[in-house]
Amino acid sequence: MEKVLEGIIIKGIGGFYYVEAAGEIYECKARGAFRKKKIIPLAGDNVTITVRQDRENTIDEIKERKNFLLRPPVANIDTLIIVSSVKEPVPSLLVIDKMTAIAVDKGIKPCVVFSKSDLGDTTELEEVYKKAGIEVASVCCKTGEGIDKVKSMIGEGITVFTGNTGVGKSSLLNCIDERFSLATGEVSDKLGRGRHTTREVTLYHIGNGLVADTPGFSSLDIEQSSDIIVKENLPFCFPEFSEYLGKCKFTSCSHTVEKGCCILEALKDGIIHPSRHNNYVAMYNEVKDLKDWQL
Repeated sequence: MEKVLEGIIIKGIGGFYYVEAAGEIYECKARGAFRKKKIIPLAGDNVTITVRQDRENTIDEIKERKNFLLRPPVANIDTLIIVSSVKEPVPSLLVIDKMTAIAVDKGIKPCVVFSKSDLGDTTELEEVYKKAGIEVASVCCKTGEGIDKVKSMIGEGITVFTGNTGVGKSSLLNCIDERFSLATGEVSDKLGRGRHTTREVTLYHIGNGLVADTPGFSSLDIEQSSDIIVKENLPFCFPEFSEYLGKCKFTSCSHTVEKGCCILEALKDGIIHPSRHNNYVAMYNEVKDLKDWQL
């Protein structure tokens, strides 16, 4: 006996994919056709599956994705919450800005959260992103400071929490919803815990949406990411640049050093934060000489 169901992949591990459909979680294998087309199913994918009693369940179709990230590997994301600690480890605003730019490039709303706010003042850090029009919060899991603000960032779709290893994402998620640790255990019991667990993305029901707790990354992961933004698109990935684009003296303006650049004028006037522009220039210089075949 077979039945065909529509569902969503909540986790993939070791070639098996766990699909939530009709209120149940089904272990499935992807059909060989996906491998031939070099399509890798991702957490967040909307899929059609065939459930069988006598042999393995299969993923038969992956619906069209509105977006996806490779690091972390998640599809159909609505909100990306980038978590960075104030200290231990020290935040890298370049890494944060690369992540926010990648999000904007893919139509994802970026938010920034500074954790461990008890270890240092976050006023200047918050100001960088407030100026950019990016929602930002500071949190302390020990006192509960800022937790409600982070809760308000989570929408009804798929929200991904990501950040450097050691910034305290799991602690933050447990503060956001006390059922999260229970949900983690329940899902893990269904899916089985293994040596791959900490390296995989898993989606959990939190509030009215799905939340992804992702493996921690290092700065090197971002440097090696395939989510490259071409130089022509990069200015559009900095929201604070938007009202000035197309108004510069030269149509080929890179917004780095040119005379008559409206963005540089806004920088001079204190409207655009120097840290954001410096990181834009660093990112531009990384991609300005890339050829199409290198992308």
